[in-house]
Formats: sequence, structure tokens, C-alpha cells
Amino acid sequence: MQYNKVTEVQINQFITIVGETFVITSKNETENYSHDHTEDLCFFPEVVLKPKSPEEISAILKICNEHLIPATPRGAGTGLSGGALPVFGGVIISMERFNKIIEIDERNFQATVEPGVINEIFQNAVIEKGLFYPPDPASKGSCFLGGNLAHSSGGPRALKYGTTRDYVLNMEVVLPTGEIIWTGANTLKYSTGYNLTQLMIGSEGTLGIITKIVFKLIPFPQHNLLMLASFSSAEKACEAVNGIFKAGFTPSVCEFIEPEGFKLSSEMLHIDFAIQDNIEAYLLIEVDGNVVDNLMSECEQIGEVLEKFNCLDVLFADSSEQKEYFWKLRRSIGEAVKIRSVYKEEDTVVPRAELPILFSGVKEISKKYGFKTVCFGHAGDGNLHVNILKDQLTDEEWNSKINDGISEIFELCKKLNGTISGEHGIGFVQKKFMPIMFSEFHLQLMRKIKLAFDPNTILNPGKIF
Repeated sequence: MQYNKVTEVQINQFITIVGETFVITSKNETENYSHDHTEDLCFFPEVVLKPKSPEEISAILKICNEHLIPATPRGAGTGLSGGALPVFGGVIISMERFNKIIEIDERNFQATVEPGVINEIFQNAVIEKGLFYPPDPASKGSCFLGGNLAHSSGGPRALKYGTTRDYVLNMEVVLPTGEIIWTGANTLKYSTGYNLTQLMIGSEGTLGIITKIVFKLIPFPQHNLLMLASFSSAEKACEAVNGIFKAGFTPSVCEFIEPEGFKLSSEMLHIDFAIQDNIEAYLLIEVDGNVVDNLMSECEQIGEVLEKFNCLDVLFADSSEQKEYFWKLRRSIGEAVKIRSVYKEEDTVVPRAELPILFSGVKEISKKYGFKTVCFGHAGDGNLHVNILKDQLTDEEWNSKINDGISEIFELCKKLNGTISGEHGIGFVQKKFMPIMFSEFHLQLMRKIKLAFDPNTILNPGKIF
């Protein structure tokens, strides 16, 4: 597709729509919108627009569609697959002014919000009402809910409670051609034609721009207990995860962390965390509910399960401060890795019982290609974040080896009946690996769906395919 540049005529039209204050064209100001948290990629937009209503977005998209100008929706820019990068220039449509919690409906356990609301702000608002919105990605303190929908984000508590996908009932969406639609209904059941709500979730801003979201909420669990278990074998730690479930327990969190992850995180945060030489892996395990005695008993029984997998030690977080300490270490690993080295982060996911094979395979592939990996992630749902560090590799070695190594990791995921992204999406950086997972026929089906919504392919082009 040959796209057109934004002209002065169109800039003036955009000013008429959103106001001069919310049309950004200077190189200095658009720099903030030229990158996200994906590696070191940078693509400058020609103009950044900050609309406030669905009608303004509709008017913008009608102009872009008519003149074949690429339009890229953007949330907080915390994505890890390049999904918000304007790879063809054109227009960035920033959703930062869509930041209202419109209603928290306690009677129906629902909330209606705009997509620019920060995840943690929304979580805290519903907790005040005794309600719970569980999806909690590592960037929950800064990421927008709209971006969470774009990738069906998960986070540690997806293990027990599911991902973003499981909490969306309905949404208002502006289509690339300018139409404004609601995708479904505000009901717990839906069997009325194609489920456009679920189709939009995970579509990475390629089918439409979300302007309102209706979420399902659940009662807030009043208590949680957190423990950190250490293992002399990473494979045994992975095996222990499935052992917990086979014993009849469903923790709210079960995170796998290599010691190097905690080391990098503690160094970045300038806090002490002692790591013994014989430790190869940690599991961060949380249980939650409303009766503390029951949770204590559950932790004790989980501890007995862990002993069968050569667990070295279990530390209980006996205060809210210690819980926060463990969580701060865990949630900071991704940022710490990025500071440490040029890197690639792969969002691999396999059926939970196959996690030990995936981990061992990743280490074998790393050794074969000579790169270093730091692994951590949501072990309870088989989602392992594989951070590949350039470290001591030369530019030539890095550029010649990295894609082959990633391909082998993804081939292993497919062999284990897994896939190449659990929650980060495909975006710009992973699209070249899609043929590993899908036949050309399968990819053509997806492209046809894209064309049904976006016949001129102006919305977030260059992503997924």
C-alpha cells in the first residue's frame, strides 16, 4: 500500500476538529510518540492528535481513510511489541484525554470506563467499592486500559482470574471508515451473532479504536498471603508449578524467576536481596480469599508439595511492606533487563505441564547461539518471558544469530502446543515469525477480516501481518 503524507490542508482540518492545542507537529514534541517500550525502535509521526470524543476520532479517521493517510492509535506507550509505533509516519491518535471512569455500577458488578484510564487507578477505584478487577500487568501503574484490551493483557493474577479478555462485556469502537458502533451487550451471556467484542480484544488497534469499555467486576478478596520459594533446580521449580495444581490448589499467583532477574532488579532499585550460589530459580506464590486461617492452611499444604520438588526454602511475607518488597522486585525485572543490555523479550507460552521442557529448551538454544537469557514470568499459566541479552556479543554476532535463535524458540513452543505470544501481542517486531504458527491460508483469513473493517488498511498498518 502506498500511503500519502499529511498536508497543510489536512492539518487545518484536524485543528478544526480537536483544537489547535491538541495538534502536535514539532519534531521535539512528537519525539515522545515515536517509541514505546519495545527495544530501541523509533518511528516519528507527522502529526499527533489528541481527541476527546468518539465523534472527533470518527472525523479524523474519515479524513485519513479518504486520503490514504496511516493512523496509529496510541495509549500509554508501554507496549513490548511495537504495536503503537507509526511505522509509516502519518497520524498518531493519542487516547490520553479519554481518561474518565464513567460509572461503577455496584448493583450489576460492572464499570464503564474510557480507554485512557490507567489500570491501577481503575483497580483502586473499584476496590473502594469492595469490587475487583484482576488483570494486573507489570506496567499497571502506567499502562492504559485500552492498551490492555489491544493485547488482552494478563499479569500475575491471570492464573486464577483470567486475562483482560475475561472481563470485557461490551465496548464502543470507532471503525477506520468512521462509523461508531457498540460491539455487544452489557450482559454476562452473549449469543447474538458474531462476537465482535472478543474479536476486537487482542486485535492490537488494527480493526478499530476503542472509546468506551464495559467491564465485568467480581467481589474483592479481603486477604492474601505471599511466599517466595527457592530451588536448586530450575526444572524442578517448573515441575512444582504443575504439582501444586495436581494437589488440588489454585493459587492467585505463581511466578517463576531466575536469580539473575532478581539480581538485576535489586541492583536497579538499590535494595538488598541476598541470593545463595546454589539457587537456580524462585517461585513467588500467592493465595487469596476471605478467611485467613484457610489461607494459612493452604500455604502450609503448598509448602509440603514444594518439598517434593527439592525446594530449598520458603520465605513468608509477614507484613504488607514485605509483600510490597517482593512485588517491587518482581515487577521491576523487565525494566532492569532493558537497562542492563540491548535485548529482545519473547513472550512464549505453552501448556503448563510443558514448562520444564520449554525452559530447558530455551537454555539449550541460548547456548547454541551464544546469547544470554534471563527468564521469568507467569509460570502458573505456562507464560515464560524470555529476555535475550546482547551482553558481550558483537553487533555482527547479534544481528546474525538473534532471529535464528528466536525462530528455534518459537518452533519449540509450537511443538509443545504453545504459541509465540501470550499477552504482549505480535505488533511490529514479531510479525515475521507468524508463519511459524500459521499456514498462509490461516493468515489470509485474518487479512480478510482486517479488510472487512479497514478496506484501505489505514489503521495501524504494518502490524501483525
